[in-house]
Order: sequence, then C-alpha cells, then structure tokens
Amino acid sequence: EFTKNVDNLMFCLSKGLCCPVGSLIVGDRMFVEKARKIRKLLGGQMRQAGIIAASGIIALEKMVDRLKVDHENAKILANKISKIHGIKIDLDRVQTNMVTFQLDDEIDGNDFLEKLKTRGVLALSMSKNKIRLVTH
Repeated sequence: EFTKNVDNLMFCLSKGLCCPVGSLIVGDRMFVEKARKIRKLLGGQMRQAGIIAASGIIALEKMVDRLKVDHENAKILANKISKIHGIKIDLDRVQTNMVTFQLDDEIDGNDFLEKLKTRGVLALSMSKNKIRLVTH
C-alpha cells in the first residue's frame, strides 16, 4: 500500500525486521543495474555475503508479522502517552513503530529522558522538548 505509486524502492531490512544489516533495491532492470554500478563505485560491495543474505530472508519471511505487532504497540503507547499532562502528541501521525511527542516547556527534556532511562526505557531527544520512542 505504501509503495503503490512508486517505480523504484530501497527497503532497509534492519529497521524493525531484526536483520543485522542489509537493504533491498527494487525497480526495473536498468535502474537496478545503475544502482549496482554506483554501489560498487562507493565501496558498498560485499563478498561472501550468504550468511547476511540468510538473515535477510528470515527477516522477510518471519519478522513482517512481528512488525505489525510493533505498530499496534506503538498506537497503544501513543494513546497512553496522550493522557499524560504536559505531553502533546498527534495520534494520527502514529502509523509505524515510532512515537514522537512534544513536552511542554516547563518539562526539562534531558531530565525526562533520564527518568525514563532509570525505568529501563530508552528514548531519543529530537530537539529540546521533542522525544521519540520506538517499539520493537
């Protein structure tokens, strides 16, 4: 559904699919051949990559359903966060496993992150008061 209007696509297997490294590039033959040449020029070629390719196959065959669960968990998390005083979140923007929200100015972003960390929750500060959480 996300890609129905595109001709070419690069898809990262390590984002949410538990693959250690790797991406797929999809398009017509001419596009893929050009991408391979550019990749080689930039030093992106690997030899004996079979073991990595195997993890990519497992990611595509086994982990896609898991990603759906991660997306559902992100929506649950976002709904819970939206009820906390001092946090602003646009629930309509939560469509993947990433939840981004804004802290009110009176809440110190660094202090907030430290308190999350003491509870075993790692989060990313995208700006002074903008926080991102990822479910996986």
